[in-house]
Amino acid sequence: MSEPVSQSSEILINLTPSETRVGVIENGMLQEIYVERAGSRGLVGNLYKGQVVRVLPGMQAAFVDIGLERAAFIHAADVQHNYQGKEGVAGQLTVNAESQLAENDDQGPRTKPLMDNISLMLREGDFLTVQVTRDPIGTKGARLTTHISIPSRYLVYMPNSDHIGISQKIDDEDERERLRSIVQNCLLTEGMEGSGVILRTAAEGAGEQELLEDIRYLHRLWEVLKDRMDNAQSKDRIYEDLPLYLRCVRDLMKGDVCRLVVDSKEGFTRIKAFAETFIPDLTCKIEHYSGERPIFDLYGIEDEIHKALKGKVQLKSGGYLVIDQTEAMITIDVNTGAFVGHRNLEETIYKTNLEAASSIGRQLRLRNLGGIIIIDFIDMTDPEHQRQVIRVLEKSFERDHAKVKLSNISELGLVQMTRKRTRESLRQILCEVCPICSGQGVVKTAETVCNDIFREIMREARAYESLSFLVLASQAVIDRLLDEESASLADLEHFIQKTIKLQVEPMYNQEHYDVILQ
Repeated sequence: MSEPVSQSSEILINLTPSETRVGVIENGMLQEIYVERAGSRGLVGNLYKGQVVRVLPGMQAAFVDIGLERAAFIHAADVQHNYQGKEGVAGQLTVNAESQLAENDDQGPRTKPLMDNISLMLREGDFLTVQVTRDPIGTKGARLTTHISIPSRYLVYMPNSDHIGISQKIDDEDERERLRSIVQNCLLTEGMEGSGVILRTAAEGAGEQELLEDIRYLHRLWEVLKDRMDNAQSKDRIYEDLPLYLRCVRDLMKGDVCRLVVDSKEGFTRIKAFAETFIPDLTCKIEHYSGERPIFDLYGIEDEIHKALKGKVQLKSGGYLVIDQTEAMITIDVNTGAFVGHRNLEETIYKTNLEAASSIGRQLRLRNLGGIIIIDFIDMTDPEHQRQVIRVLEKSFERDHAKVKLSNISELGLVQMTRKRTRESLRQILCEVCPICSGQGVVKTAETVCNDIFREIMREARAYESLSFLVLASQAVIDRLLDEESASLADLEHFIQKTIKLQVEPMYNQEHYDVILQ
């Protein structure tokens, strides 16, 4: 969570004992929604003492038990290069390509995938300290690394790396050089030369004293964590990141944020105290909301959340998007809908695609959709129109904290892209699979179920002796058996020479039925 926010940004926090929700509003529109529940807090950034339970040489990976419902996953590239299966973290740490570093920070030299045999690096039963880089999503367990990084407001601290990186979003060369010089001096002053840090986007404009305090804080924290690592038992949690409402202060509160509003008095007090310690110059922008109307209702956020759970997104022009979320990938279909344009068909298509491209970035952030994404724009014949649509699409991702890769429009008129996924989508957090259709999105029609019942009665009549049959089914199915299928039902009774009775079972869904011998 390190979203760069615009000048007209507001951060709204709805805080209850069971759930915390944070909404980021830009230019009057909800751009991001974060949800954290007391019983299922996010794990990204947490440190654990894990135990290897299975090594997979064919995948160059291993499963590690860190005390969760499902074993977590670690790839060879995420195991430090000289790890030898000993307890704890040993040897030199390098910058982790999977670390949750902020705002697409300049992460410096990458750890290249290791070609070593994973079975020579890890063995079943080994203990190691790991950091979570991706929450469990769907049926997949958490993703781990041994390349540890600890974030603060201005810096990401890499205890045993000597790399100093600067966020790519700080593009002023003079400012980059100033920050690099300050950090090098601070590390030298504190006797921490040889330690690595990455300066986050929030560090732009920060003074020497602010950066020095951050370095001291991170150094003290790391010393505490090292002691915990030495004494930790298997599956122990060594470090847990801040709760959501404090992370949003650390990561989202910047000088260009208009205000942060929280609807809990206790939460306001904690946020104020946290801000006075780490960002005292911005404490004046923190407000407590005490109105009777719920804060998310007041700003229309509840309605936006409701819309974000639906597959169809209306565009102002009358066109619309259809967003289909599956385990394999996300597909987005662009349609003109009610928009008929004013000049010609090509112009109508072009304007619809432009509006869709501008909306897609917001929708992916709002819904927190990631992985492989396929966008089906309406076919355009003008190459310049295609280039303009891609430019608008790229611009819609400029404020995205997740790493995004984007292709040009293919010969089939599709745009392929990936968006880094570190936590569950909004729908996965707030919804569950439909118990009736089991996630298929469809159920059998009443007509289909009636035919199923007829076939079942035939099977039962041939296999067993009975005087009659009782059919238990939903209201819709029984209504159809008594109406449209009444002739077929009578023919079946005549054919099997048995009476068929019907009874509505209110608790049955449309696909559920029973045929009982009497």
